[in-house]
Amino acid sequence: MVRARVVCVVLTATAVAACSTPVQQPEPDPTEQARVPGAAGIGDPYYPEDGNGGYDVTGYDVAVSYDPPTKKLEGDTTVVATADAVLGRFNLDLTGYQVSAVEVDGTAAQFTREGDHELVITPATPVAAGAVFRTRVTYAGVPKISEDAALGVSGWQIAKSGGAFVAGEPHSASSWYPVNDHPLDKATFRLTAKVPDGWKVIANGREEATSSAAGWTTSTWVEPNRIAPYLTTVGIDKWTIVRSALADGTPVVDAYAPGTDDKRQVESRLPEVLEFLAGKFGPYPQSAAGGIFLNESISFSLETQTRPIYAKWAGIDVIVHEQAHQWFGNSVSLERWSDVCLNECFASYAQWLWDEEKNRIDLDKLYRTTVARKTDSYWDRKLVDMGPGKEFTAVYDKGQLAVHALRKQLGDEKFFALLKRWTSEHRDGNASWADFAATVNEVAGTDLGPFLDAWFHQAGKPGDEYLYPGSLRK
Repeated sequence: MVRARVVCVVLTATAVAACSTPVQQPEPDPTEQARVPGAAGIGDPYYPEDGNGGYDVTGYDVAVSYDPPTKKLEGDTTVVATADAVLGRFNLDLTGYQVSAVEVDGTAAQFTREGDHELVITPATPVAAGAVFRTRVTYAGVPKISEDAALGVSGWQIAKSGGAFVAGEPHSASSWYPVNDHPLDKATFRLTAKVPDGWKVIANGREEATSSAAGWTTSTWVEPNRIAPYLTTVGIDKWTIVRSALADGTPVVDAYAPGTDDKRQVESRLPEVLEFLAGKFGPYPQSAAGGIFLNESISFSLETQTRPIYAKWAGIDVIVHEQAHQWFGNSVSLERWSDVCLNECFASYAQWLWDEEKNRIDLDKLYRTTVARKTDSYWDRKLVDMGPGKEFTAVYDKGQLAVHALRKQLGDEKFFALLKRWTSEHRDGNASWADFAATVNEVAGTDLGPFLDAWFHQAGKPGDEYLYPGSLRK
């Protein structure tokens, strides 16, 4: 994600200089909570009600119809999952809507609604431990628009044209289909969307089929790679669709909302961007590529998998950032939101790497200049375990400095080997900050714990021994 306001954000706070390294207490393992049968939450301490426990989703088959004039959505979604234990009941996340029926393996199940988004399901017969089971939910209603004081509008949103789109993190998928709404449970994704003729649909992955009958157009999109729920999307508008392919045959689909024809020139550099990033991070890890260009001045652009959503203000730097997420955040996804630096710090640093190579920017000079002009309030923000609601702040700017310092601490050969090793070893999976720190130490051949702690875990300006490593030291 790139937020419009982060370009010049300076938060006011009092910097606290750390005179010693505190003992790091082990955090609860969210995978343990994920295995708790019937738990109304997957175990992330920042968002304890997100996701659900007791099962692992392997695939979503989502079918929706949407009528822009009435704003009514009708859905029929099947969730394929494996039970971690005997399930006498379990939950899915779904915000709003009138649920008309729930079936588990073809048999009607009882269901109730609890809280803002819990759909509590009691199958006619408990699901056996280890069993693969299918839950079908039919529902309808006007999607609920969700807004958070810290994170802004998230999920289903209405476009100027009268169409709609889905974008937001840390949770947005439950605004349009029943889901285990947390990145820890990634699954394949298939969408069949029906809209009135004259409207078009764009979504994740590969375009499979489009047909028209009785005044409605139906499109099917398939993402064969596992995807974190917040990275799924659908866009309904009077798009101009442009299809092409990368040099290796990967399909590219770009969608331009009315009024965004000027974005075609910048998006024409997508093959160049992906080739550049692949040189730094390893082979492109997704099934397809492209972009969704909104004529909306929303406060962020988002790395929706294979096909990022771009706000009206997005330029080439934002495209570099969101495409870098196809490696950092999408292919390698976080286990808990306190580790969002694994996504944002590295996508933000990709913008620096692009400027270094394409615009001949001296990053060491940029680093020193930035360090020299920043005040205590800038430094007094943590990059790891920063607190709920503070995830999308320091990771965009202080995160760039931290990653550059790590590069200089390791040296270029080890640093770029680290990036490729990380994206290769954890491809199509989840990983934690602890996993990353361990990999850093292995690549470095020494313990960089104090360096990583000073930069990523602590608020306050790092000491000079960590602030000016390698060639940064004069």
